[in-house]
Amino acid sequence: MKNINILLDEFMIYCESKNLSKKTMMSYEQTLKLFFKYLYEKENIMDASKVSEKLIREYINYIKERGKYTVVSNKNSLKTNTPEVRTDYGKKVSITTINNYIRNIKVFFNYLKEQNYIKKDIVKSIKQFKNERKPKDFISDEQFSELLRHIDTTKFHEYRDYICIQLILDTGMRISECLAIQVLDVDINYRSILLPAENTKGKRDRYVYFSQIMQKNLRRWLQYKDRYVESDYLFCSSGGKPLLIRTFEAKLRGYGKRIGLKEICPHQLRNNFSKRFLMAGGNIYTLSKILGHSSVKVTEQAYLDLTDADIRKNYQQFSPLMNLRNKR
Repeated sequence: MKNINILLDEFMIYCESKNLSKKTMMSYEQTLKLFFKYLYEKENIMDASKVSEKLIREYINYIKERGKYTVVSNKNSLKTNTPEVRTDYGKKVSITTINNYIRNIKVFFNYLKEQNYIKKDIVKSIKQFKNERKPKDFISDEQFSELLRHIDTTKFHEYRDYICIQLILDTGMRISECLAIQVLDVDINYRSILLPAENTKGKRDRYVYFSQIMQKNLRRWLQYKDRYVESDYLFCSSGGKPLLIRTFEAKLRGYGKRIGLKEICPHQLRNNFSKRFLMAGGNIYTLSKILGHSSVKVTEQAYLDLTDADIRKNYQQFSPLMNLRNKR
């Protein structure tokens, strides 16, 4: 008998050896534990070799039918997480989430097949659902300027956030990468920042670059920070400790509410950077490198959602006939 929980432990060790991000590993483990719970409670199955394509398809249908947060792998977590108080509790699970579940299950059973724990490729015919992508929310120039105007730069923590917000929009960094920056990683004169492999999603060193305006802003911020706080981190708490992602996210939402933006998050700033880069004539290959994506395909799937109005505006800049006429 190939106990499925023991194989999960082996799989997680394998993932760790591949230097996958903690976020990815947590996604795998959470998905698989929920699936194993279903297998045990519905079919009394603990043996990996007894899992079939039919069972996986039945589980996918079960996910589609059940409500969000109505199932957990550990019932003790209900006491502290209290999912029933969430506004979206019991609502339909999104296609994106279901596709993530399918992907994670496929990765696990492909691993079992490669390691000869199972003989059949039971996930080969299981495909993800087509999912219509919605264009990501765009922050206009006016909204962004107003957002910055409503941040009180006389306060340490708001001045810090003021600089951090602009840096993400100027570089396209992930918030996790931005908050992990140490002062020594910043080259003010060359206008670049080294993002060490241990802080990036792709686990590779990467450089991002910033503008002359940002160069001036960072110089002034560093002088200000060093007057009041001793810390190796570019963005830190008033006590010198690293700034937590959830703290920055909450602050950003608060600034958004000041100007009537109901929902604003750090990833929106990254999305806006990407769209603005493309609209300014930047090519997607360069954008992919800047964002730290594993391939151009990932970038295309994530950011090629320009609207008709965007395309019309962008076309005017690159019309062959107009450019020829301007050269006469």
